[in-house]
Amino acid sequence: MLDLTYEAPKPKLIAGVKHDWELVIGMEIHAQVSSNSKLFSGASTQVGAEPNSNVAFVDAAMPGMLPVINEFCIEQAVRTGLGLKAQINLRSAFDRKNYFYPDLPQGYQISQLYHPIVGEGEVLVELSPGVARLVRVERIHLEQDAGKSIHDMDPTMSFVDFNRTGVALMEIVSRPDIRGPEEAAAYVVKLRQILRYLGTCDGNMQNGNLRADVNVSVCRVGQYEKYQASQDFSHLGTRCEIKNMNSMKFIQLAIDYEARRQIAILEDGGSVTQETRLYDPDKNETRSMRSKEEAHDYRYFPCPDLLPLEIEQAWVDDIAAAMPELPDAKKARFMGDFGLTDYDANVLTADLESAGFFEAVAQGRDGKQAANWVINELFGRLNKEGKAITDSPVSTAQLGGVLDLIAKGTISGKMAKDLFEIIWTEGGDPAEVAAAHGMQQVTDTGAIEAALDALIAANPDQVEKARVNAKLAGWFTGQVLKSTGGKANPAVVNAMVAQKLGL
Repeated sequence: MLDLTYEAPKPKLIAGVKHDWELVIGMEIHAQVSSNSKLFSGASTQVGAEPNSNVAFVDAAMPGMLPVINEFCIEQAVRTGLGLKAQINLRSAFDRKNYFYPDLPQGYQISQLYHPIVGEGEVLVELSPGVARLVRVERIHLEQDAGKSIHDMDPTMSFVDFNRTGVALMEIVSRPDIRGPEEAAAYVVKLRQILRYLGTCDGNMQNGNLRADVNVSVCRVGQYEKYQASQDFSHLGTRCEIKNMNSMKFIQLAIDYEARRQIAILEDGGSVTQETRLYDPDKNETRSMRSKEEAHDYRYFPCPDLLPLEIEQAWVDDIAAAMPELPDAKKARFMGDFGLTDYDANVLTADLESAGFFEAVAQGRDGKQAANWVINELFGRLNKEGKAITDSPVSTAQLGGVLDLIAKGTISGKMAKDLFEIIWTEGGDPAEVAAAHGMQQVTDTGAIEAALDALIAANPDQVEKARVNAKLAGWFTGQVLKSTGGKANPAVVNAMVAQKLGL
């Protein structure tokens, strides 16, 4: 979408026994800030370290230990806000969220409820060419993560690992703008893409560095429009929160199940209870975890150990000036500069590494051809062997060299694929490898003409058929290519066949 014009998709409609229902979804994304140390201590954030080895005294809540704000984590939150076109609040504050759990040594979590560091922003989620959902972001606040309770190491005891305790999290809270399971997954994908481009979160869902809490409710057709007009939540149904989702597939399955569960309750004359639920992927169902708490249940109050956080606009401006090119802008540029389709541009800008690889290959070359080779040949082979783009045996210079040989007419498309295979397994300079393996198209028109004349003389019936139906002339091209071992230039052969047969 070069001009970013789009139409909103229709909401997901679920047919109940009595009525049709629409979905309303809001999401809270917990993104671990990419930083070497924690939000309020100098302890390492290294993943995979020995249990309880990355724990400072303040993380363990030792008496007398006071938190000290990590400036880089603040910078990362500001950078994220700018990437989401959000309001940066020059004055924010930390609060204590009080609850008791074995993996929370302080007995409270330092978070931001009343004065978050980032205000309202937006994420444009493209679902198909020309169709997109603009999801409003209500706020982004910083908070410290809890530890991890482990229940499967011993039949009689549980263990606690405090390594994650105090790690900086950004909680990115959306408005209830998402209208279906596919949209919810696409929103997480797009948000993760933006965070990775910004370098503020690695988006690794398997390690728990990106987790989603999904708020699901259902309403009758027409009620959502009333909510939009009035911003009165009473027009919407009671929401239930599905906690700690870390898979796009499971997010979609959980939403679909939860929506149908709520519809069944409502159509049976009951009422939905606001609560927090967990998704069981083995049974494909959600189950109750606890009743939904409100802010007063956590007894929030300003953290007495931390002064309000005040940042300067000049500092924010400096961060903004150093912002990288973001996915939507890069996609639009690729489509404009290289003539790519919407689909190809989406594939190539999915992550920074792929975009960088393509751009290096495409510079000074045919952009569409470069895209075809990167997507079909390179990505296809990488996927087949389970390799990442960063582990590609074929470099940008090598793939560019293959394309240069095609452009010069030195090798054919088929030869290029054979050459790519050799370079993938053996490496080397494309031009030198092609020469060593005798990969060179025959462009000698005299040799091609002699082979074609012999074919025409020996196949008069085929000549007549081709003159009646020009599509059959391809037979002569195929025979010439076969007789030259595939080395004849197909374009030269085609032109000569048409000339000789008078087509």
